[in-house]
Amino acid sequence: MEGILVFHEQRVRDLMNMKIFVDADPDVRLSRRIRRDTVERGRDVHSVLEQYAKFVKPAFDDFILPSKKYADIIIPRGGDNCVAIDLIVQHIRTKLGQHNLCKIYPNLHEIPSTFQTRGMHTLIRDTEISKHDFIFYSDRLIRLVVEHGLGYLPFTEKQVITPTGSIYIGVDFCKKLCGVSVIRSGESMENALRACCKGIKIGKILIHRGGDETQLIYEKLPKDISERHVLLMDPVLGTGNSASQAIELLIKKGVPESRIIFLNLVSAPEGIHYVCKRFPHIKVVTSEIEEGLNDQFCVVPGLGEFGDRYFGTDDS
Repeated sequence: MEGILVFHEQRVRDLMNMKIFVDADPDVRLSRRIRRDTVERGRDVHSVLEQYAKFVKPAFDDFILPSKKYADIIIPRGGDNCVAIDLIVQHIRTKLGQHNLCKIYPNLHEIPSTFQTRGMHTLIRDTEISKHDFIFYSDRLIRLVVEHGLGYLPFTEKQVITPTGSIYIGVDFCKKLCGVSVIRSGESMENALRACCKGIKIGKILIHRGGDETQLIYEKLPKDISERHVLLMDPVLGTGNSASQAIELLIKKGVPESRIIFLNLVSAPEGIHYVCKRFPHIKVVTSEIEEGLNDQFCVVPGLGEFGDRYFGTDDS
């Protein structure tokens, strides 16, 4: 949508994913008007200036300029600002390449899909895969999700001296961090987290699931969890009920919503809607977004009972 009054109506603004205000210099705007009206419309300069001073400029100040505050991005110099235009184009291309749900929820992050990740998903979804291979490729995917999730933690700049005597300006990892696994399948993600974060504290939450009903059974969390960033781990986001109950518990323990990163391998759209709407400030990191839930509330195409397959308790 384009127009000088396009930000006036809130109902219209609410439909926009990105709002851009092109801020051209007043002298440039006036010179363009004079050129257009004299050349294309046959008017004299005096009448153009009179109209500008009497109507155009006051209307701009009263109605158009105030709408500038609603813009997400303000571009000075208009079409001559190639850097700003390039950044906007890149942003739009990135959004077009994302899953539709990632465009709706800025707190939802799907790791980049490659032939490697698709190949690993193909293997762990195969009912004929051996337990050893299922664990091996699940661990590889989990490690990718964990590494991606760690990238959303805050950092501080740090300088070090390299072996060549040079100064390297880098970043320092977030120190106050802990993991929380949703028992039992969430425990499959603990090794990857420990491999990435040496000596990290890990808490546990046990939630009984029965269809779309959940009940908190057990929790063991670090005493200072309210002071930490939390990586909540559960391989499958289905209905979102268990995840929401776990997140609510963390918030009750004093963890700010913005400090929670929820890591999982696959997510159903129903669960994404449920969690991201209720907790818009947490971050959800997944490796693949599924088609949905079936009548039994199972994720499809899905991974089956992940905990049973990973820990080998589905043979009995």
